[in-house]
Amino acid sequence: MRWLVGWSSAAAGVVAPGSAGATGYEGETLHPVGSQLLWGDPDPLWAVGDWRSDEVRVVKADEHNRLAVLGTCGASDEELRLGLFTARGGALRHLTAWPGSYTAVVQVGRRVTVCGDLAGARPVFHTPWAGGTAYATAALPLADLIEANLDFGHLAALLAAPDVPAALYDSTPYDGVRRIPPGHALILRTGAREVAGYEPVASLAVAAPPADPDSAVGAVREALVDAVRARLAAPRHVPGTGIDPGPVPGMGPAERRAARGMPVPGIGADLSGGPASSTLALLAAGLPGMPGTVLGHGTGAGERLLAVTFNDLAVAGTEAELERAGELAANPRLHHVVVTGGEDTLPYADLDGPLTDEPSPCLVTAARHRARLAAGSADHFTGHGARQVLDAHPARLADLLMDRKRRHLVRPVAALAKADGSVMVPARVYAAARRLARTSYRTGVENLATRLLDRRFDDPGGAADASLAALAWAGPGPAARWLTGEALAEVSIRLQAATNRSGVGPGQRPGDYRARAALARTAADIRVLEQAAEIRFQRLHAPFLDNRVVRACRELPEALRVQPGARASILSTVLKGAGVPDLPPGWGAPSHAPTAAAARTGLRVAADSLVALFDTPLLAQAGLVEARVVRKALRAAAAGEPLPLDGLAELVSLELWLSRLLARRGTCWTGTPARARAVPAGIRPQRGALGAGAAARRA
Repeated sequence: MRWLVGWSSAAAGVVAPGSAGATGYEGETLHPVGSQLLWGDPDPLWAVGDWRSDEVRVVKADEHNRLAVLGTCGASDEELRLGLFTARGGALRHLTAWPGSYTAVVQVGRRVTVCGDLAGARPVFHTPWAGGTAYATAALPLADLIEANLDFGHLAALLAAPDVPAALYDSTPYDGVRRIPPGHALILRTGAREVAGYEPVASLAVAAPPADPDSAVGAVREALVDAVRARLAAPRHVPGTGIDPGPVPGMGPAERRAARGMPVPGIGADLSGGPASSTLALLAAGLPGMPGTVLGHGTGAGERLLAVTFNDLAVAGTEAELERAGELAANPRLHHVVVTGGEDTLPYADLDGPLTDEPSPCLVTAARHRARLAAGSADHFTGHGARQVLDAHPARLADLLMDRKRRHLVRPVAALAKADGSVMVPARVYAAARRLARTSYRTGVENLATRLLDRRFDDPGGAADASLAALAWAGPGPAARWLTGEALAEVSIRLQAATNRSGVGPGQRPGDYRARAALARTAADIRVLEQAAEIRFQRLHAPFLDNRVVRACRELPEALRVQPGARASILSTVLKGAGVPDLPPGWGAPSHAPTAAAARTGLRVAADSLVALFDTPLLAQAGLVEARVVRKALRAAAAGEPLPLDGLAELVSLELWLSRLLARRGTCWTGTPARARAVPAGIRPQRGALGAGAAARRA
């Protein structure tokens, strides 16, 4: 893991003179483990972890005005310097407009500004500490700093309503540690904190001016090309600093490297046969600069981009995608590698892994991703996030009705009717979209609170049923049906509290609001996946989550988004504009069935170990579930009953995360007593604790 951490305080006794740190409990100086100091007191900032030298850039106007950019940023040093001068006047948005994925921190006098990203893949956290505010791009270091306990209300909301910002609000799994929303910045003035948005939000009262589809797609192409070019322009890195220890009988150099868990030098990409990964691989291979070459480390095959395809031998149904991947890999600038996986790479097969900053359903599939990424390059492109930034959330149908664009509903509704095989689908979808268009945000959140109290959940169905369920301001998560009544009541109270806040409402249309929430959820999952499946010395790049790409995709007309096959059509146009006109037949066809089949197969194979995991679960100690209920659901799902598998993945992942958190030793800080770490007392039986918290909030 890599993060940055710092603080701002007005208390005179906090700063230890002559040292970059602060005075701890017993007079010792606090500073993060494994850190490099970017600037010192009175508002110090550290970069923690295995940052590359080119990933940490600091420009200074003087000792009181400086800018730090951490990550992959395509701006030149001169552009960073100009950005610092502009930021001195309080402007923020330009700091988030450069190509790449990065976090920008500006210090102007005693004012410190930390900019989050639009998607939520690079979040910013903060907590009150020592008379001021500590901040970081990871929550666990702050939880260690304040010895935070778990926030059981947040964990309940994470299971009951993970896609509803009103339920999670700004909380984290750690009590007292807060998260700033995507598209916002944290501003600190001598310890006092303020969260400010830097991105304009679409008005609910006035429709946006119609966008030209061709120019909007052209902007997406330019943003993607710039995102890929920013990665290609960065210095190349050779994994590890040591020399190959020498020959091993029966193993070549590549096999020795793989056995040590190191990626291949150079640049590579996923090549699943789908449109997102294919687009990035072809763009990276087609841009000038020989993407696979590491300076001074060979030629030949090293000049080609390494394209990695995962072939799941345990699940059928991926033959078409594999065939398309093979046709795409015929490009002479690609070096194709196929990684095969059997039952040992199914979901739930290998549940050992590192502690991540936050829980996520991806923990049950991390080993599966790690098997693929182990064959990848030191810099590896992934297509994560493309569906969320390009596709239309079903709730956007209500946005079209609000703008009186009914004719654009014909094709998507017809596609749903064809997939469901029912002539009643068009009428049901239109009625649900019309109802959502006439429902206020407050009413939508209150309806969800009532549904949770009454335990009214949707049964798993086809594409039409899923779209109908999504035509609402907020809906219950797939794991909500297995929570205790006490936990559901806690989440219901959190939702009711959200409607009582001043300025209630997102100020957006329901479709745009749901799409942004889905993107934030996906970005958070991808962030955790990078930590859980991390290969040493490897960097994963997800250009679709870059600020510039997200902004360009948000300008796409809704009428274009909602059409069937819109994502594949947009990306094929992007490739044609970049000089890649020929794509294999069937490119862009959706393929969700193999993923679901793999999850069900993995659950069936690992059923006994999963049931044993919930013999005495920590989730039950926290009062969130009843162990026997979860065990019964796991056995039923393994037997083939139609239960929401996503919900079971969330339960298993959260149980795994809690066990890893409580099993850890040590802390993120040096110079602190051994007691200074998150959740110092563990999980005590919480029966009734959630209800007590709810009663306190009522009072």
